Amino acid sequence: MEIKEASSLRDAFAHLSWQLLMVTENAAIAAARSAGKGDKNLADKAAVDAMRDTLDKMSGFSSHIKIGEGERDDAPMLFIGERLGSGDIEIDIAVDPLENTNATADLKPGAVCVLAASSRGGLIEGSDTYLDKLCVGREAAPVVDIRLAPEENVRRIAEALRRKDYAEITVTVLDRPRNEELIQRLRSTGARVNLIADGDLMPCIFTCFKGAGVHAVMGIGAAPEGVISAAAIKLLGGGMQAIFKPKDEADRQRLTRMGIKLDQVYTAETLAPGENLIFCATAVTPILTTTKAVLEGVSFFPGGAKTHSLVVSNTFMNFVPTTHVLDCESFTREKSEFRLW
Repeated sequence: MEIKEASSLRDAFAHLSWQLLMVTENAAIAAARSAGKGDKNLADKAAVDAMRDTLDKMSGFSSHIKIGEGERDDAPMLFIGERLGSGDIEIDIAVDPLENTNATADLKPGAVCVLAASSRGGLIEGSDTYLDKLCVGREAAPVVDIRLAPEENVRRIAEALRRKDYAEITVTVLDRPRNEELIQRLRSTGARVNLIADGDLMPCIFTCFKGAGVHAVMGIGAAPEGVISAAAIKLLGGGMQAIFKPKDEADRQRLTRMGIKLDQVYTAETLAPGENLIFCATAVTPILTTTKAVLEGVSFFPGGAKTHSLVVSNTFMNFVPTTHVLDCESFTREKSEFRLW
């Protein structure tokens, strides 16, 4: 690519960041209206519909869904291979319209609308399979190795972070039977293990933030979410290593046909190889770590809503609180009750 073309694409992606922020914001607001009703499918559909509608209306870009709600036969919207928009600049999109649908249904913390975008070919196809993940921050990234025993990786993380007591190290693990042995081995080191019921995408990203209280994420989770988190981790300078874990023999054969190497250790750079990347996440309900709320959930006021998002690109990272005036008449009438963040 010529220098002029590369510069033009970078400028276009800077503008794209804010359009994609609107995509996750609209999805989060739609999902929040269906939250707490005990129906995870209702909330998921609301997020999918809003995300698809906003993507289709974006100006200047044509989106190709690289990771979506599933294959075309299984997903009526945002299916893998779907094209949205009619702009001249083509991009690949990986979406998780509503991460942690169970939390949304029960109005519990942890629900978020997320996506990653790249220039064409910049995201590996994250098939509906499993991924064994090891995510850490910048300091520990050079010293960990997913092929080593978890006890050794805890030791290396503690050393990199200058922690003498393993009890000062917190490792987040998805609470699943497939991770049970890992959990016991991590606990045997003296490290603190933070078990989460659903959704390891955001904890993977929080390993890149000092003070977030997540020093590592380990264990087997979903591959599509792994690719999305890889884009953010690459942009934030953290470390991620992953090995694809097929569900069964048929899945193994399918991954092999796709060109996935089952004996290879993938990194954030190989899962998200694109030069131009964007990551956006908007919380539906509060996104918590063991120490703090990193993103506030959607809240409503007469005539509008407030959202809290994380946007990361090649050139910037912003936490974005947004006030959405959706009904000017109601907003004006009730303005005396309105409060900013």
